[in-house]
Amino acid sequence: MATEQTAITRATFDEVIVPIYAPADFIPVKGRGSRIWDQQGKEYVDFAGGIAVTALGHCHPALVAALHAQGETLWHTSNVFTNEPALRLGRKLIDATFAGRVLFMNSGTEANETAFKLARHYACVRHSPFKSKIIAFHNAFHGRSLFTVSVDGQPKYSDGFGPKPADIIHVPFNDLHAVQAVMDDHTCAVVVEPIQGEGGVTAATPSFLQGLRDLCDRHQALLVFDEVQCGMGRTGDLFAYMHYEVTPDILTSAKALGGGFPVSAVLTTQEIASAFHVGSHGSTYGGNPLACAVAEAAFDIINTPAVLNGVRAKRQKFVQHLRRIDAQFEIFSDIRGMGLLIGAALRPQYKGRARDFLYAAAEAGVMVLNAGPDVMRFAPSLVVDEADIDDGMARFARAVAKVLAA
Repeated sequence: MATEQTAITRATFDEVIVPIYAPADFIPVKGRGSRIWDQQGKEYVDFAGGIAVTALGHCHPALVAALHAQGETLWHTSNVFTNEPALRLGRKLIDATFAGRVLFMNSGTEANETAFKLARHYACVRHSPFKSKIIAFHNAFHGRSLFTVSVDGQPKYSDGFGPKPADIIHVPFNDLHAVQAVMDDHTCAVVVEPIQGEGGVTAATPSFLQGLRDLCDRHQALLVFDEVQCGMGRTGDLFAYMHYEVTPDILTSAKALGGGFPVSAVLTTQEIASAFHVGSHGSTYGGNPLACAVAEAAFDIINTPAVLNGVRAKRQKFVQHLRRIDAQFEIFSDIRGMGLLIGAALRPQYKGRARDFLYAAAEAGVMVLNAGPDVMRFAPSLVVDEADIDDGMARFARAVAKVLAA
């Protein structure tokens, strides 16, 4: 016998979802631009951006139109066939970057998994089966599959799942001497985020990335840039490697690539891609028409001078607000990152309290992030209005005052 459906509340999560997340007490139900509303109709200014995903805000008209048009045309074909949206998006990514080939997947984890497999396979077939060492960095984050979580430089994500993939070495970020100490001809790849997101919104120095490029060239290793979080306009350039003028061999993109629709991409050269052959790798949904149609619409908007130049100007406005808050409350020791990936490191007396400020911000009507326990992170829409910045940062200031008064 049918029964009346129970109302959906936050408690429903605890009843039906595997407990790997600790979501906020409120449930968002509607978004428009840089504003979100919850079940009770409360409005929030969104500076979290779905963790740097909704790069054009919520329900951008161009993305909605692309999804609607493709949704009435063709949803899925599998990799037995190709499709026009994937081919158009692939061509645009190649024309705008160093890449000669693109492979589409569904998430940042999948893109990084693919990149690491490609790097090892290329070394194996072009050089030696023993050329398998991957050098990565402490506090990095590359995904949640067993391979990517092993390349992560954070044991809290990788411990407790049995044996890890072998031949992965971690060294301090931004320390070229540490890389030199472990780099040898058995190294197949160096994997790095130009800006560590989860690791504290810490940007690589130009000399560090150039040094990695030189070391990889010297040892015939591949340089892999994980731009899942920092790419697609987030820094004010289409990809962060363009800011640094250091070209990787493989680059991964996701998050903002689809503006909120799950899609990711692995970009590489024709030579490196040629190490793969039919059957080397695959994905049922990767490169599906719906995802690629939305991503193409997002790409066409993000890859414009108006949006990219606007990122730099909007960053300055955020930084000005953060400095004013710091002048009033003496809370931040450093404001870092690049473009609209902004980290505000807490002073020593407030270390470990990032979540307190995050929760208070939500109560004040603004959504922010943390990057570890000591850094507040802001990853808003790349086209966020200045009025939304002013309003949201005023709300954040009130949240800071409330935490410090408690």
